[in-house]
Amino acid sequence: MDRRAVLASFATGVGGTVAPEPGEASADAVVAQASAAGEGSHALAIHVRVNGRSHSLPIDPRTSLLDFLREHLAYTGAKKGCDHGQCGACTVHLDGRRIVSCLTPAVQADGREVTTIEGLASSDGGLHPMQQAFIDHDALQCGYCTPGQIMAAVACVLEGNAQTPEQIREYMSGNICRCGAYVGIVAAIEDAAPKMKRT
Repeated sequence: MDRRAVLASFATGVGGTVAPEPGEASADAVVAQASAAGEGSHALAIHVRVNGRSHSLPIDPRTSLLDFLREHLAYTGAKKGCDHGQCGACTVHLDGRRIVSCLTPAVQADGREVTTIEGLASSDGGLHPMQQAFIDHDALQCGYCTPGQIMAAVACVLEGNAQTPEQIREYMSGNICRCGAYVGIVAAIEDAAPKMKRT
């Protein structure tokens, strides 16, 4: 049996159900999952808005915001790179400020607004100026770090730290691109900064 047959049989047989849209997991399903994992006795209920959508879920208080977004809400844009806050692949915005979500406990997002790469595009599907600039300037190679790079780049502009190439490099230094696409990244930020101010 080849790989495709295995995946097809899983999707139609063992898996049986279609995966929900990001953020569509029901509270009952999450509670059942938490109980099955032994988390029910010490789970905390948190209420958070992610990309403009409200979510109320019980979670283990040890859960990182990154794992909460990826495993509980299916927002998989933020990537798990180093899991030590050193690479920036997991960068998201919490109340408009960039953070590394792998080191941020999910409970710290209670009652707050989280924006991930999935929330940058407009409701009609149009790309954010920074997303378009990354495409236009070929500011990626493998793409693994790209969501974190874009979220950090948006914050860099909004913080007023995109005035010169040197300043951009300094304020983007917490985001590592293992492929070395830094020249394109700086060019993309320089291109997107004035467009972001106009919008």
